[in-house]
Amino acid sequence: MVEKCSEMYANEKLHKGYIMKKAVFSIILVLPVLTATLFAAPTSNFDDYFADLTMRVDFFMTGDANEQEITLDAVYKQGRWAGNPRKTIDDLNLGGYYAKVYDVATNRLIFSRGFNCIFFEYRTTAPAKQGVKKTYHESALIPYPHRPILFVIESRDKLNLLHPIFIRKINPKDSGIIHPESDPNDRIFDIMINGDCHDKVDFLFLAEGYTAGDVEKFHSDAERFTNILFEMEPFKSYKSKFNVRAAMRPSAESGADEPTRNIFRDTVMDASANALDTPRYMLINNNKAMQDIAASAPYDAILIATNISRYSNGGIYNRYCIFAADNRRSVGICPHEFGHSFAGLADEYFGSDDALSEFYPKGVEPLEPNITALLDPESPKWKHLIEPGTPIPTAPDPNNPDQIGVFEGAGYTAKGLYRPKDRCIMRSGREFCEVCREGIIRVINHLSNE
Repeated sequence: MVEKCSEMYANEKLHKGYIMKKAVFSIILVLPVLTATLFAAPTSNFDDYFADLTMRVDFFMTGDANEQEITLDAVYKQGRWAGNPRKTIDDLNLGGYYAKVYDVATNRLIFSRGFNCIFFEYRTTAPAKQGVKKTYHESALIPYPHRPILFVIESRDKLNLLHPIFIRKINPKDSGIIHPESDPNDRIFDIMINGDCHDKVDFLFLAEGYTAGDVEKFHSDAERFTNILFEMEPFKSYKSKFNVRAAMRPSAESGADEPTRNIFRDTVMDASANALDTPRYMLINNNKAMQDIAASAPYDAILIATNISRYSNGGIYNRYCIFAADNRRSVGICPHEFGHSFAGLADEYFGSDDALSEFYPKGVEPLEPNITALLDPESPKWKHLIEPGTPIPTAPDPNNPDQIGVFEGAGYTAKGLYRPKDRCIMRSGREFCEVCREGIIRVINHLSNE
């Protein structure tokens, strides 16, 4: 009898950048059948290829604006797979990278998932453009395979086309695969449970900068932000499709690093404000610790509550969102950042008259569902939501603030990119617009089984 997940586990701004001009291919294994392998027809018959467990692949991403290299760190065997076994192939077409899994015996694509990462963002910074190489630690979670696989990472070029940059054969029976034990200091809380993790979308709150004496505060914070999310559409209407849990490993000190204020704290995930030298941007620096803590509960999406009051937040697609639990603006900022990390939504704000920047090259339609380059004015990306007769592009109308149209200004630039609504939480509103809701619902339907 298959155990339920709850039983098994009881014991801003720089989110999209341009891709490489030149890639350094770190291909550990080259097979004669590589071309056939990479373009084989997909399949998603879960039990034929996977056990109901999780394989975690840790790797390092190294490079600058012009070069990138990936090297393997370690492979782990973890608890039950939290994803939807009926939808192992990711057709959402989001993220600057894709992790793909091919069955060696059949040359079939058996799993894929798009993602972004800190390294993806670092490559857009001034030091990266000056040739300063940095290394970041990342992880990919996949269902645990029965047989040897090819683990492939693909990266997008400036036309948003995917190309393989790392290929490694992994044998699931390899004696070097790590079987980690749970940490006795970890605390797990059920916030909202509606069913089995294969059928539901699983959210996991993690605690950063909460000490052993802050257990009750973290539990309360996780419940508070759960309520904030599920008071918003479309989460409110789809509430029955979700499970929410919280996991805490106590930090030695409360808070997080605030380098510009000369504040440094000893915390489990090493969160820091002013990430990538960007004001109000916060990220974690210890991915391994985050993955170790998160392994104690099933999850599709991670939200990190940071025990600080300073306005500082971040969100990376299919990685995590992070927010200041004690800042009054986090009531809106947490959902905004979660829009990035959960549904790959773009920022809709802008602050200059510059033409298209490197983040969204001219002549290329952005992947994100809520912004467009309007390359075909007759068929905007969200045409089905626009009332007939609406001018394209659309001018803001203070008498019709809920109008869906094609409003110029989005993706950090005032010219050449367009948003679907004048006000949305991905810009400055208080709720997700109809286009953003559709993007979120698409992810919910991909991850849930109902």
